[in-house]
Amino acid sequence: MRSVYDGEEHGRFMEKLETRIRNHDREIEKMCNFHYQGFVDSITELLKVRGEAQKLKNQVTDTNRKLQHEGKELVIAMEELKQCRLQQRNISATVDKLMLCLPVLEMYSKLRDQMKTKRHYPALKTLEHLEHTYLPQVSHYRFCKVMVDNIPKLREEIKDVSMSDLKDFLESIRKHSDKIGETAMKQAQQQRNLDNIVLQQPRIGSKRKSKKDAYTIFDTEIESTSPKSEQDSGILDVEDEEDDEEVPGAQDLVDFSPVYRCLHIYSVLGARETFENYYRKQRRKQARLVLQPPSNMHETLDGYRKYFNQIVGFFVVEDHILHTTQGLVNRAYIDELWEMALSKTIAALRTHSSYCSDPNLVLDLKNLIVLFADTLQVYGFPVNQLFDMLLEIRDQYSETLLKKWAGIFRNILDSDNYSPIPVTSEEMYKKVVGQFPFQDIELEKQPFPKKFPFSEFVPKVYNQIKEFIYACLKFSEDLHLSSTEVDDMIRKSTNLLLTRTLSNSLQNVIKRKNIGLTELVQIIINTTHLEKSCKYLEEFITNITNVLPETVHTTKLYGTTTFKDARHAAEEEIYTNLNQKIDQFLQLADYDWMTGDLGNKASDYLVDLIAFLRSTFAVFTHLPGKVAQTACMSACKHLATSLMQLLLEAEVRQLTLGALQQFNLDVRECEQFARSGPVPGFQEDTLQLAFIDLRQLLDLFIQWDWSTYLADYGQPNCKYLRVNPVTALTLLEKMKDTSRKNNMFAQFRKNERDKQKLIDTVAKQLRGLISSHHS
Repeated sequence: MRSVYDGEEHGRFMEKLETRIRNHDREIEKMCNFHYQGFVDSITELLKVRGEAQKLKNQVTDTNRKLQHEGKELVIAMEELKQCRLQQRNISATVDKLMLCLPVLEMYSKLRDQMKTKRHYPALKTLEHLEHTYLPQVSHYRFCKVMVDNIPKLREEIKDVSMSDLKDFLESIRKHSDKIGETAMKQAQQQRNLDNIVLQQPRIGSKRKSKKDAYTIFDTEIESTSPKSEQDSGILDVEDEEDDEEVPGAQDLVDFSPVYRCLHIYSVLGARETFENYYRKQRRKQARLVLQPPSNMHETLDGYRKYFNQIVGFFVVEDHILHTTQGLVNRAYIDELWEMALSKTIAALRTHSSYCSDPNLVLDLKNLIVLFADTLQVYGFPVNQLFDMLLEIRDQYSETLLKKWAGIFRNILDSDNYSPIPVTSEEMYKKVVGQFPFQDIELEKQPFPKKFPFSEFVPKVYNQIKEFIYACLKFSEDLHLSSTEVDDMIRKSTNLLLTRTLSNSLQNVIKRKNIGLTELVQIIINTTHLEKSCKYLEEFITNITNVLPETVHTTKLYGTTTFKDARHAAEEEIYTNLNQKIDQFLQLADYDWMTGDLGNKASDYLVDLIAFLRSTFAVFTHLPGKVAQTACMSACKHLATSLMQLLLEAEVRQLTLGALQQFNLDVRECEQFARSGPVPGFQEDTLQLAFIDLRQLLDLFIQWDWSTYLADYGQPNCKYLRVNPVTALTLLEKMKDTSRKNNMFAQFRKNERDKQKLIDTVAKQLRGLISSHHS
């Protein structure tokens, strides 16, 4: 073919081809002509076959239609079967893949559940298994890659949530420290009461609960599987624990699982040091807050109690943390906190206790401090400084007691009637004797009704002194003091009560303006009996302290001195009071110094004065003899001195012989009173000697015995030995002036002139005596 195309012989080729075709056609025609009959027969047969074929086709079509109709459901079922087989293969493949992923998902779900229920430490363990065991097997899945990316976030979330739980725990125990401390102190109180009972009964082998036993209640599982509840806040509910017979342990109130969980979580995460530093820092801050006392703490005991409860609660928690964790806190850290707490607590107590003026509050505070110290001592904290501080508070307690008893003594002394106690029956008599140690055989023999020599304030004061001793003894309890120290403390405080408080109260009563002589006399009698009772007070102190008074360094009571001083003050007040009464009577004196009439009776004011003195000295029968005698002598001397001053006072410029005669009658009345013996015990004329100066002066002027006076002056046996020339000259000058002015014509009468010359002569001689005496 290529050669035809290449040789450009197309036409020839076509011609040859046409020739070839014609040749074949002639051959075909010859062939057909030879087989034509067979062909016709074949066609005829074929036409027959076509009819049959048409029938067959119709049958086949009908059969096909029927088959299609009948097989349609089968085709659908087969299609469904095919689809199921495909799904089955897919499911099988999926199950195989899920079998690999399911543990991962289960672990992740478990992780989420644990985190949701706040089981952080188990969640952290689950997270480790998930990361290192399960996720590597399916790491090619996209969700696994998401999980792998979330693992650091989950760790941080666990870390943050556990820290949040720790913060809630710290905040909760800060708020409930007082409740924890209150329970711990109740336990200590119960233990102390039990110890006291055991000491009072035969020992049966009971032992003090050890701190190790106290910690048996602390067993807490580190891996807590319970969901977060109220316990996780740090405080467990304790309902109406006051109604229970047994107070729950202080640590029963606290669930420490948040601390343990957080500690273990941070340890696993390699951040234990961070956690320890954070915990200690926060607890130091809380310690400072706890140790800051409220400004009004001193007003009530509850203020102190709440303050102590918070401190005890804080250290109970720290002590438990010390013994149940390894290294979260150490002994050095606890000791440092305790030293800070001790110094701040003592400083706060010194400041606030100084404001306490109620001894009952101070005593309650002391008992609270002792309980506070005993509670902390159980947990191993040194408390010696607290007991040293209690000795300081003891001095303050004594001061508050003294102030309180000052008011008690003041009320007793103010309400007393200062009259002997009357008793009308044996029962009343025994009641008084039971209150005050008094024995008087003569009084016991007297029939009822009868009177005790002292007034009601004697047994009341005596009993109050004993009450004061009891109050001092109460403070010394539980201070770990020896009997000698307690005895010394009580005696010193009692001495202060006697020498300062009671003494001041008695002095104030004695110095009162409206105090009467009767009251003063009764005070002297009362203090005499109180002085005698001092030995019984000594015995009383000895009995309650079991320290004999003969023991070396034992302080003696100064009651005797106190009552002696009070009695002397009352005696002086009696003397002063008597003198004041005498002065009041003398102010009523109304002498007519210029009278010429001679009187025949003493002045009314002096008669009244003598009657007053007689009635007053009659009351002195119960006083010691010397007191009554001294009072009587003092009164007479003061009366004589006052009368002398009245006679010589400058306002009296002139006086007559008649006035001297009246004055002489008054002095005679006084001498008569002195001779009558108003107070027994004086020798014959001892009391009259108080008026000897007046008597000699008046005798000298009335008898006009100047010659004897001038002649014997200076002699030991002189008749007018007590007359001072200055006094005589003063009185003489007043009489001289009277003589000159008595009568304007006196100079014309010879007798008057002689008298004036005599007066002038005597006056001149008296001046000579005075000048010679001075030289």
